[in-house]
Amino acid sequence: MYSALLSELPPDIILKDEEMKRHTTFRIGGPADIMIMPQTIEDIQKAVEICCQNEIPYYIIGQGSNLLVMDKGIRGVVIKLGKNFKKVDINQNMIQAEAGIRLSELSKLAARHSLSGLEFAEGIPGSLGGAVTMNAGAYNGEIKNVVFSVEALSEKGEILHFNSDECKFSYRHSIFQENGCTVLRCQLQLTPGKQDEIRQTMREFARRRKERQPIEYPSAGSVFKRPDGLYVGPMIEKMGLKGYRIGGAEISAKHAGFIVNRGNATARDVLDLITHIQNTARERFNVELQPEIRIIGEQ
Repeated sequence: MYSALLSELPPDIILKDEEMKRHTTFRIGGPADIMIMPQTIEDIQKAVEICCQNEIPYYIIGQGSNLLVMDKGIRGVVIKLGKNFKKVDINQNMIQAEAGIRLSELSKLAARHSLSGLEFAEGIPGSLGGAVTMNAGAYNGEIKNVVFSVEALSEKGEILHFNSDECKFSYRHSIFQENGCTVLRCQLQLTPGKQDEIRQTMREFARRRKERQPIEYPSAGSVFKRPDGLYVGPMIEKMGLKGYRIGGAEISAKHAGFIVNRGNATARDVLDLITHIQNTARERFNVELQPEIRIIGEQ
């Protein structure tokens, strides 16, 4: 099944039976049959082309910060955009960055150049590519507010370009969740500002995050999308589920919108907890909670 991949790609970028818990912030997930750590865009294109030709399922990930991988792992290929896709170029108030860079790292870099617009990203563990795909946001900021253009790879291996409007950003959503394209590179338009004010805002956001979020435990961030006019954390708290635990997975006692891995949690533990929250929200408040995290793999 994987002979073409193994013969046509450089052997030093291929890992076999790679435990996905090593590549997600949840620290959960069984093995992927094949993991590819591409060094160039051409590596990605070649891998995608081979997978498509041979009908091999494939998934492209960044930092794995919004991801729950099932316990039996992934039958197919995982392409991870990591350390080889972090190049950044800054020209006045424009930043061009590759998709593998951590959003929080990019936020700090912008601050060093006295550029405002990414303060909200302080402490967010995900990659730029993932942030654009889900239109990540916090503290009244969203990535859509600074995206100027995006370069992405289609499912056919073609390089496509999108301006901000064509990205069709909305709450935790973009066109890239619909068209199967993978974000490779972004151009961000920031605003010149005073460095001390930018840093002060970032310090305040970091303080709030540490105070209010369970950053001391592995998690995938906010588990559910926010329904119109409602906040998920307080709703779950009203349901009496704060601190509720199944196996090693727990609804955080610090912020009920998070599920944390308290030690050796399985994906099944997390899924059962998600289902319990959804059922309780439906019964108590007639609200349908939709997961914000991406769930992949075999149960």
